[in-house]
Amino acid sequence: MSVQIIFDSIINNWIIISLFFTVAILYSSVGFGGGSSYLAILALTGMAFTQIRATALLCNIVVVSGNMLLFYKQDSFNWKKLFPLIIFSIPLSYLGGKLEISQKIFFILLGFTLFFAAISMWASNRIISSNEKKGDLSLSKNASYGGVIGLISGMAGIGGGVFLAPLLHLTNWDTPKRIAASASLFILVNSIGGILGQYNNTGFYIDWNLTTILLFTVFIGGQFGLRISNHIFTAIQLKKATAILIIFISIRILYKYL
Repeated sequence: MSVQIIFDSIINNWIIISLFFTVAILYSSVGFGGGSSYLAILALTGMAFTQIRATALLCNIVVVSGNMLLFYKQDSFNWKKLFPLIIFSIPLSYLGGKLEISQKIFFILLGFTLFFAAISMWASNRIISSNEKKGDLSLSKNASYGGVIGLISGMAGIGGGVFLAPLLHLTNWDTPKRIAASASLFILVNSIGGILGQYNNTGFYIDWNLTTILLFTVFIGGQFGLRISNHIFTAIQLKKATAILIIFISIRILYKYL
């Protein structure tokens, strides 16, 4: 891209860029990628829905990759528990991304997905302060939960962390830090599976002029949020704020397409 094209894209899309930067800060501080909010923002722009899903997943990958590297250095992964969660989610997220659905069905699915994700995030706040490992899920439950969330994530164009993390909190799956780390890895593998599935669709297209700027934006925002925001605000405050935003936009989407 030439400097002029980059400058024009920034000027024409400065509101979207600013929102993506803010979302990356908020979500990265609690181990998420922000895919649900990226989708919500782009859904109001008039961008083709096939491009919306791909852009959101690419931004997810950029943000959670930074999260995952830091969690890995801190030895925050319980691989024995993580393996059954992700082993079925990867192929099913690919399948979900590969499914070709109409624009109306996509936005209805997106609206309900965002609404229930926001409700789940809000509900999980009441137990996130616990720092002790209390419970576990059986191998079959880990695998089934991972697979179902993976399929939905691939179809909707999100990494699935907003579903997985509340579920793990509500079942006392592990400590909050390990849950955040697990959500980051889950989001990463599902986002990769989803984008590969979408790539094999006949209508796959990405506007790299805008997408490249957004990827750079969320990378900076994600790194900033990961190191700073969680020292300024509590995870509960951040998740409540994002939950309110997602609920508001999901209602607008459902009102338009139902």
